[in-house]
Amino acid sequence: MEHIGEFSDVRHKSWCIHCGQSITSGPTNQDHVPSKSLLDKPYPAELPTVEICKKCNSSFSRDEEYFSAFLGAVLSGTTDPEKQALDISARIFRRNLKLRERIEKSRTDYETLGGETRTIWKPEDARIRNVIVKNARGHVYYELGQPALGEPASVSVIPMSALSDTEQTAFLDFDHGSGWPEIGSRMMTRLLTGQDLDGSWVVVQDGVYRFAATEGDGFIVRILIRDYLAAEVIWRH
Repeated sequence: MEHIGEFSDVRHKSWCIHCGQSITSGPTNQDHVPSKSLLDKPYPAELPTVEICKKCNSSFSRDEEYFSAFLGAVLSGTTDPEKQALDISARIFRRNLKLRERIEKSRTDYETLGGETRTIWKPEDARIRNVIVKNARGHVYYELGQPALGEPASVSVIPMSALSDTEQTAFLDFDHGSGWPEIGSRMMTRLLTGQDLDGSWVVVQDGVYRFAATEGDGFIVRILIRDYLAAEVIWRH
């Protein structure tokens, strides 16, 4: 990714985007958006970061670990560390046996009428949602220069394979609308220069993570992870 300077309203930068507390009176961290746990090494250059309070940054760690491990199990069809499609899920399953056992218990195998064995993995929805909303909120702040405060109006997370062809096309055909992002925001720069853009999508790592963000009557963020998991988060003004 390329570095993009930002010149949006500094009044939006005095509090944590997750908890709303002031970041001028306590310890803070630079949080990567997207989370590094969702990417492959080597990480992209100039990976976006936002400043948040240290307490919030620490609070996401376990859910991010779960998210990466669960996604790896689904993509690999197993929790066996030696058979993982993702390096990060292999590392997690090797060091965290309790998490591996927990995710293994969420697995159900069944036989189809044709005699094929299929597997269903039941996610812990609240943990998946927490990671998606965390990253979506970071994208709004970094790209649009404004905080998406409060709970989203809606959050959807679903495998692309569970969508019809029409629904997949609608998800990918993201429209920024007729309005422009805030003057000085990074998204304004992207739309003018095309930096890191593939259509309306910001490509962080091709085939691994991309997102799109816009503002109209609220904020809309779409995220596509591993070309497998489709997510949309909406905040209303």
